[in-house]
Amino acid sequence: MSDAGADLVILGGGSGGYAAAFRAAELGQSVILIEKDKLGGTCLHRGCIPTKALLHAAEVADTAREGEQFGVKTTLEGVDIAGVHKYKDGVISRLYKGLQGLAKAHQVTVVEGTGTFVGGTTVEVDGTRYTGKNLILATGSYSRTLPGLELGGRIIASDEALTLDWIPEKVVVLGGGVIGVEFASVWASFGVDVTIVEALPRLVPAEDEFASKQLERAFRRRKIAFKTGVKFTGAKQDENGVSVSLESGETLEADLLLVAVGRGPNTAGHGYEEAGVEIERGFVVTDERLRTNLPNVYAVGDIVRGLQLAHRGFAQGIFVAEEIAGLQPKPIDEAGIPRVTYSHPEVASVGLTEAAAKERYGSGVQTLTYDLAGNGKSQILKTSGAIKVIKAPDGPVVGLHLVGDRVGELIGEAQLIYNWEAFPEDVAPLIHAHPTQTEALGEAHLALAGKPLHVHS
Repeated sequence: MSDAGADLVILGGGSGGYAAAFRAAELGQSVILIEKDKLGGTCLHRGCIPTKALLHAAEVADTAREGEQFGVKTTLEGVDIAGVHKYKDGVISRLYKGLQGLAKAHQVTVVEGTGTFVGGTTVEVDGTRYTGKNLILATGSYSRTLPGLELGGRIIASDEALTLDWIPEKVVVLGGGVIGVEFASVWASFGVDVTIVEALPRLVPAEDEFASKQLERAFRRRKIAFKTGVKFTGAKQDENGVSVSLESGETLEADLLLVAVGRGPNTAGHGYEEAGVEIERGFVVTDERLRTNLPNVYAVGDIVRGLQLAHRGFAQGIFVAEEIAGLQPKPIDEAGIPRVTYSHPEVASVGLTEAAAKERYGSGVQTLTYDLAGNGKSQILKTSGAIKVIKAPDGPVVGLHLVGDRVGELIGEAQLIYNWEAFPEDVAPLIHAHPTQTEALGEAHLALAGKPLHVHS
């Protein structure tokens, strides 16, 4: 058995793993990065990037279908799903090549193969042991299903949905969270009859209730059906379709059932528990500095309980690389991580929901909602929606929630407002270009600062 060593060994080459690798290399560390599939992980190959490419294709389909409302005579002849996949795969391929080039430029040793943590700071891959002065576990997540609901055939998860080479007529989406509403949005734009089933009382239940109501209103207009507060009880399939049973006694017939009930931490089968890593409900337990219970062993990304977002893993990877280098970085505030659902319309948020803010600060919490109907660029884009800003009593802005087409692009400013603990009075003097959707953020803060111009206070 041959051995190899480095300052840092990383198990998993997704957003968290490669960010840690590149940052550690910049800080003078030798790095071995172990990945069983492809550099970039779920996000690049089976998650964020391909889904957003599909969502853009869906937007183009909608634009073609609805051109007449802008005075442009366009019609939608149909969707060439092979062409859509070619476009999507081209985006992935270019980004993947870029990532491989960056790994080479940073002199990161990439080892292809399935790694097993064997204790200490050592990972074994195909008979070779790789030992680091420090080890980062970054093995990501997988598509979960429900007990008794087996994936296969016409019952699919997001991985299969991303490579589907035909467009179904009817789909039931099980789960009204981020993944479920994004796929529902794509399929509806492609002309599919979609029904979402969500056991909790509202769509995107992790978001502020305001955002759920806005999204539900928009989905009704788009004729995307959804059943909330109802539990799934079973599914049967044959060569013609799938039959989905609900606790209400209702049965839904469809060509496909997409299971979008969230993602589970990918911690089984990698030797974690055998090596003594503390695991709780499948997640690796860490402190705020992302240290596990074992010396010199860290964990980042989806295997650490919290928001399962690529950019969170990316930030955690950088944090751990800097922690190992002795730079004493500031711990990451989970609430300060921006969250975006890229459906049509988009939902974006950062900070606390109104319910969480009231729990923390009491009844003196102030909120202000600015309707995008008053925003010139939103009118030009023909998008409806709103921005809700939440302020602590005699304190800074503690939550921002946005719904509308393209509002995901506004979350950059919104996260600065939250993370820099800005007061409305700090934001109000900032000049927002006209006509842009950023003005909606400016108007909301003007109103909260006591000088509403386009808002009736």
